[in-house]
Amino acid sequence: MRPFDNAKAVLSSEPWLALSIGNSRLHWAQFSGNDLQRTWNTLHLSTAEAQQLVDTHLIQQPVLYLASVVPQQSQLWIHYPSAYVVTLEQVPLQGLYPALGIDRALAVLGAIESVGSPVLVIDAGTALTFTGAAGTQLIGGAILPGLGLQFHVLKQATAALPDVGAAHLEDQHSLPPRWALNTADAIASGILYTLLAGVRTFVHDWQQRFPGSPVLLRGGDSDRLYGYLKVHALDLANTIALEPNLIFWGLRSVKRLREKG
Repeated sequence: MRPFDNAKAVLSSEPWLALSIGNSRLHWAQFSGNDLQRTWNTLHLSTAEAQQLVDTHLIQQPVLYLASVVPQQSQLWIHYPSAYVVTLEQVPLQGLYPALGIDRALAVLGAIESVGSPVLVIDAGTALTFTGAAGTQLIGGAILPGLGLQFHVLKQATAALPDVGAAHLEDQHSLPPRWALNTADAIASGILYTLLAGVRTFVHDWQQRFPGSPVLLRGGDSDRLYGYLKVHALDLANTIALEPNLIFWGLRSVKRLREKG
């Protein structure tokens, strides 16, 4: 399905849905015109579950703007009557490379719409990504395993190390001792302090290049990461703003551009 083929422009006052398909979950938003009404998350869907949504409440929202990093999940919406699959070609930024995730591109576009540019977006999802733009030009970024994934991979790839992710990720108001005396704390220390140091390094470098520019944080682990930053590096946390809806703002921007012709 090619985006926007044989589609009529949608009046800006009409209700519509935005869907961002991530590696772990589906992220939904309901709009009335330009106004965000509500957001929610679901697990990835089976074909039958997707059809059930189409047959029930989704049909009340005739237009669906969709961005996906999981092709198998995208295919579930091919037969939805007014589904518009947003690709990099619809994102009005310069310097986008073919393998750039559509989620990163839309989040940066949404950030520019929200706070202007230059801007740095940190996405604390399954992967932890840094993506920066100045004007409408992509400056670049970085990708590493996300907070939860680092705990999970370490457990999966070793024979004797315990699974400590859930216990240590629940408490956002304290950190383990840096020089730990048990294996669980040693794992948590290695992952958390290294990750927080990496965030500081990237934010510091960005702010050296673009002094005073905003830094926005989103993603499923953003609250956890922000909580750890407030404990470990309050000065850094104070330069970062939580903004969970950046991809939805980006989808809204693409929709506006399409309506203008």
